[in-house]
Amino acid sequence: MAVQSGTYRGVSAEDRAAERRERLLAATLAVWGAPGGRVTMTRVCAEAGLSERYFYESFRNLDEALLAVLDAIASEIESVGLAAAEAAGDEPEARARASIAAFVALVADDPRKGRVAIIESAGIATLRPRRTALLRHFAHRLTEEIEDRHGPEVWGGASGEVAGLLFIGGTAELVTAWLDGALVVTPEQIVETATAMMLGALR
Repeated sequence: MAVQSGTYRGVSAEDRAAERRERLLAATLAVWGAPGGRVTMTRVCAEAGLSERYFYESFRNLDEALLAVLDAIASEIESVGLAAAEAAGDEPEARARASIAAFVALVADDPRKGRVAIIESAGIATLRPRRTALLRHFAHRLTEEIEDRHGPEVWGGASGEVAGLLFIGGTAELVTAWLDGALVVTPEQIVETATAMMLGALR
């Protein structure tokens, strides 16, 4: 994945390589997130308008590109959820609703991200362990938040990890059904139901 040195029209080789990588990531999301489509390196390169030579400049193989997209979406989900919760203040119900609403809004605004992170990544054997690890990471972060604000007697220890994973996994299945059209609900209904379930589990 060597990058040629030199400046072209005032843009360094490193910046040009970074721009091509971003185009390839956007193309990977577009191809991978399209319903019913099969993601291949050839299709990604065609979507990006770049040759395979530039693909290998950024990624060793297709799996590496897919993993980069999956991790980027997970990072975005985490950052928007945390920012929304912090903006909502200290009241538990407001924090829970804001964080859930931020996640649902992200998926509603760009369903490809939800499809890739939750649905499509489960169908690729090489990515399945990373998807599982991310779900457990979100579950752990949720239990940390609850233990920090409500004390260890609420969702502490192993039972807290179980409760967190049940909530995160259940929410993922809910969003899957919504994106697939198997469940006809509004984003607002998802937010209200998920928030009610969260608060109910805390009581």
